[in-house]
Amino acid sequence: MTILRRIAAVATAAGLVLTLAACAGENDDLADLYKQGGNQGFISGDGRVEQIPVDERGEPVEFTGTAVDGSTVTSADYADQVLVLNFWYAECGPCRAEAPLLEEAYEAAVPAGADFLGVNIYDGPEQAAAFEETYGITYPSVLASGDVDLKLAFTSWTSLQAAPTTLVLDAEGRVAARFFGQLESSSILRSIVKDTVAEAS
Repeated sequence: MTILRRIAAVATAAGLVLTLAACAGENDDLADLYKQGGNQGFISGDGRVEQIPVDERGEPVEFTGTAVDGSTVTSADYADQVLVLNFWYAECGPCRAEAPLLEEAYEAAVPAGADFLGVNIYDGPEQAAAFEETYGITYPSVLASGDVDLKLAFTSWTSLQAAPTTLVLDAEGRVAARFFGQLESSSILRSIVKDTVAEAS
């Protein structure tokens, strides 16, 4: 092997190592799940609930997206209203498990003056609609797959790989609480929604 060929081989190997290191850095959680025999296509949350004091909340979350039925949905549609955002997709096991609890919380939230909106992170309209029918979900969802602007609207508050995640926005559109991972019961979410609605009164 000539010196030039040796240099090229070393450079190629070094580049491969750097590439693999970069991939591993971005997907450590997924890699660990794979090593443990998991085949999940999501980064699983740990079930934590984070409540954010009123004086520590950031800017309002503003978004525009296309709903499963093809209509346009924007944050302005929920002005002056507490809004629960749930990030999900059809093949996510924890998303399926928490779906009935979210619907239960939604039914309690509407009379209290709050609303719900799903954010489907991977699916097309047919798959998302089939999920909603199967699990009896009656609140709408917007489709984030292929919608860069919609994804960017949420990047400060959640990784779109981390499904399920649930955000509670206050009446000013600011994140008041975050649920990391599967909702274990509807009661905690209902309580936080109730408290967040009460802030505006």
